[in-house]
Amino acid sequence: MDLRQFRYFVAVARERNFTRAAELLHIAQPPLSRQIQLLEEELGVDLIIRSSRPVRLTEAGRVFYEQALQILGRVEQMKEATRRVGLNQNSVLSIGFVASTLYGGLPALVRKLRQQSPDLDIQLLEMMSVHQLPALKEGRIDIGFGRLRHNDGMIVSTVLREERLAVAIPQSTPLASTSEPLQPQALTGEKLIVYPREPRPSFADQILNILLDRDVRPAQILEVSEIQTALGLVAAEAGLCVVPSSARKLRSDVHYRLLEGERATSPIVLSHRAGDGSPHIELVKRLIQEMYRENPISLGLEHNATVSRSL
Repeated sequence: MDLRQFRYFVAVARERNFTRAAELLHIAQPPLSRQIQLLEEELGVDLIIRSSRPVRLTEAGRVFYEQALQILGRVEQMKEATRRVGLNQNSVLSIGFVASTLYGGLPALVRKLRQQSPDLDIQLLEMMSVHQLPALKEGRIDIGFGRLRHNDGMIVSTVLREERLAVAIPQSTPLASTSEPLQPQALTGEKLIVYPREPRPSFADQILNILLDRDVRPAQILEVSEIQTALGLVAAEAGLCVVPSSARKLRSDVHYRLLEGERATSPIVLSHRAGDGSPHIELVKRLIQEMYRENPISLGLEHNATVSRSL
């Protein structure tokens, strides 16, 4: 087997259609099908269920897909690193992040990184939590800051802190008459706005699960794409929205109350590839520890139920 076959297989697995995959690869479909067949013959197992529409991967195909992504990602990393060294270019650190981390400690961390390593080219890529794992495996990012826990052995993840949740409330409603923490049961019968609509699982599912555990039944659930849209709808009195505590600074025309409860939190998760010995990853971890020792407002207990002190 060779890298070309890996790329062909990954294209088919992603598109779930041989014709579309062939178009993306700029080859005819018969040679593509033949290369996948040769790959299966060499491995001695079927990778793709061709009788379904769209095509599906077998269990063996799913395993091979994950491994192929990792191999191709490492190859791209190797090529890029070699080019940078050969051209005497700066090192590159690609950071994937969910948008809500911009309202917490991420901007301060990036500023510290630039001060500590002025020659480091820092690339920031907004990316949903569920997309960060494949991006790490493919080498498109080196570090991810997300909100989803996982059990992927290829990725090392650390929960940096459990951020408290707050409820955004229209200013004209009775719930906005106080700033005391709000019990989850108060959301029963209310119109609830959650985000993002997709991909799932996501922050929206975290919120819905917290409410489900408390047997809280909103009257209506409206799904939107992003936090800015959700808060705009709250300002328009279309409903309530649960957001990370640090996001309370986003709009001043809505009222915020912390959500009461031990599990009323959302994790901030740092992820990187297992076995990646890059000094930049160690630098990021050291700077995060420094930030915790400095204890800025966004990392203090006003916003967080717990903060990790070890990385």
